[in-house]
Amino acid sequence: MLNALRVANLALLVLFPLSWFAPLLRAGLLPLFGLSEISVISGLQSLWPADPILALIVTALALFAPMIKTIGVSLIHFGLLKRRLLPVLSWMGKLAMADVFLIALYVVIVKGIGVGRVETAWGLYLFTACILASIVISTLTARQTRS
Repeated sequence: MLNALRVANLALLVLFPLSWFAPLLRAGLLPLFGLSEISVISGLQSLWPADPILALIVTALALFAPMIKTIGVSLIHFGLLKRRLLPVLSWMGKLAMADVFLIALYVVIVKGIGVGRVETAWGLYLFTACILASIVISTLTARQTRS
């Protein structure tokens, strides 16, 4: 089982960056015009000039926290990092769920106001699946290392 966890966790090292560039949403002001695709990276690029503090927080939550957690869990899997750090790594990975919540909140608000049009895209599901997989992998790793 540990080998399966290793492979799954290493796959996240590829899937997380892919999810950052994948379209999360398609948004437009009026239904008659085309929709612009928004990814984590394009959203961050737009956010940095407007609000650097919020951009820094989102960058930490969406990019750094999941990757640090994934790398840390890999190091634990290969015996290069102490297992007692797993609770800290698990907590870090859960921070990325805040981004999924904010995106969902944005979709609900825009749809509720009715000013624009927003559609979810496949990248949102990939990003969410990566985060959930990361949480499951760290939970199973914790159980595996206890026995």
